[in-house]
Amino acid sequence: MPELYVGLMSGTSLDGIDAAVADFGESRSRLLHSHYQPFQPQLRETLLALQDSGRDELHRAAVAANQLSHAYAAAVRTLLAQAALLPAQITAVGCHGQTVRHRPDTSYTIQLVNGALLAELTGISVACDFRSRDIAAGGQGAPLVPAFHRELFHDAGLHRAIVNIGGIANVTDLPPSGPVTGFDCGPGNLLLDAWIADRLGKAYDEHGAWATQGKVLPALLDALLAHDFFRLSPPKSTGRDTFNLAWLKRALTGSEADADVQATLLELTATGIARAIDAHCSAASEVFLCGGGARNRALAARLRELMPGRRLDATDALGVDAEWLEALAFAWLARRTVRREPGNLPSVTGAQGPRVLGAIYAV
Repeated sequence: MPELYVGLMSGTSLDGIDAAVADFGESRSRLLHSHYQPFQPQLRETLLALQDSGRDELHRAAVAANQLSHAYAAAVRTLLAQAALLPAQITAVGCHGQTVRHRPDTSYTIQLVNGALLAELTGISVACDFRSRDIAAGGQGAPLVPAFHRELFHDAGLHRAIVNIGGIANVTDLPPSGPVTGFDCGPGNLLLDAWIADRLGKAYDEHGAWATQGKVLPALLDALLAHDFFRLSPPKSTGRDTFNLAWLKRALTGSEADADVQATLLELTATGIARAIDAHCSAASEVFLCGGGARNRALAARLRELMPGRRLDATDALGVDAEWLEALAFAWLARRTVRREPGNLPSVTGAQGPRVLGAIYAV
């Protein structure tokens, strides 16, 4: 008997919406259909502007949440049409929302979405606001996907690490036995995308081609790696509040070649991931990549160089498309919310205990 949920994810990269239909009616989560919908330029600019404080931002944020909810609803409609499904066949939509602030240090996080409006527009119950309950329980509120990684990829005979490379990179440690741990380890695609957009007007560096044209600048790399975040012990999480284009530009002298900066940013991402695994997942014999960054050939090649002796592959090799794993995760989290089951891992987030995550807007 099918048990269908929709997962919606728009991440730190601010490129668009990943929408996926998942079936949980069998013993394993199964991706039935997926759809990617890029943000309209005006909406993306609005969301980027809200990353920083500004005039009348409460009003602007509320309007943006409504616009975003219309975009989410359009993605759901297209997804269901392509999958030949009706809204009544979907138990709930799990929507992460668009993060514009993530400040667990001051006990709050903001993911823009109007859950009530999204439920009205789709005719489907909506689960959203997944991070807040974990933060209320003393946690970081992120990363949340390690619980889903455990569900999918834990192996009693192998020590694995799962690396999600979205705007921010995060690591999940999956030992054969014992607690699962995970944490954000630094920038993923965020700075790479921001720099190529700023200099070349492109949304992203396909396969890392531009980065391979430059050379790593050791002084710049050292300056970026000197950020306090890299020295923090888990649990820890981060976002655009910490790593952004303005932060990068403050570290530049102005004499750097643009391609060299891009090469250095790729090395920053690779080094952050490799050091995190060496420090906190040192026994892992296998590393699997997911998220958009899993398709960056230059980044994957550099990670192989930095982690010799470990198998490195995309989660496709485990039967789950690397690009759709996060959207699937929020479908899974919605199911946990509907079933009143905990969705967090305290060993990952630092929360005081397991908590049912999310708010439900029922239809």
